[in-house]
Amino acid sequence: METASARHLSSHTWSDRGEWFGGFSAIEVGPDGLTMTILTDRGYLATGRITRKGENIVRADLTSVDRLRTSKGKKLVGRVADSEGLAMSGNGPFYVSYEGVHRVAAHAAPWAKARVLPRPEAFRGLATNGSFEALAIDVSGRLYTMPESNRLPDGRIPVWRWDGRAWSMPISLEQTGGFLPVGADFGPDGRLYVLERDFAQIGFRSRLRRIDLSSGREDELFRTGLGRHDNLEGVSIWRDESGRLRATMISDDNFLSLQRTELVEYLLPD
Repeated sequence: METASARHLSSHTWSDRGEWFGGFSAIEVGPDGLTMTILTDRGYLATGRITRKGENIVRADLTSVDRLRTSKGKKLVGRVADSEGLAMSGNGPFYVSYEGVHRVAAHAAPWAKARVLPRPEAFRGLATNGSFEALAIDVSGRLYTMPESNRLPDGRIPVWRWDGRAWSMPISLEQTGGFLPVGADFGPDGRLYVLERDFAQIGFRSRLRRIDLSSGREDELFRTGLGRHDNLEGVSIWRDESGRLRATMISDDNFLSLQRTELVEYLLPD
């Protein structure tokens, strides 16, 4: 694995009085870098706007909040509401991956009935709190997901792909230290970015790596020290108005007063 240096641009602590606010598990930033869609691990999907001053995020404002629905049209609650990964295409439905009941579902709108994709036998034995944290969609509309904690017999991380008809496992990733995959996105460069975290009793470490699926090349873009950021779980890769690659991430505060919802941005090398 190669090492390429990313540069930290900004960290912004975000708060809101809504009881639902917190537990953010995924983020998608619009092409303008100003709009965002965010997902909580309790089945809420929200949209918002980012305000920057220079390179720094200085404000975030909510513009909508909705509760996702089940395949029967009921609001998600309880065990089935553990929504973790978010993948949005330019048109058509968006997709959400879930823990608890391990699945990936298509949503035409936040208030529409979900369409659950077929679940192969391999999905049924996954860890209750360690399955599909990460979800990404490529330019061909294929979905990629990976479990947080389950591993192949050789210790590698399985990566499953949905091509619209069936699931397959085209690749697997090396497990590195205590880092576990919690977020993923395909960048405008066509490469797969995987956000990983490591937890110790006094805080979190984060790592972002980039995989070129055509060549197999991997780059580690950054690896933080303990406590540099909060529990980063969601990642979105986009190009700014100058054509530079950026990673915008959001943290899951676990609804704990000792943690915080944090928006974090890094400038990435091409």
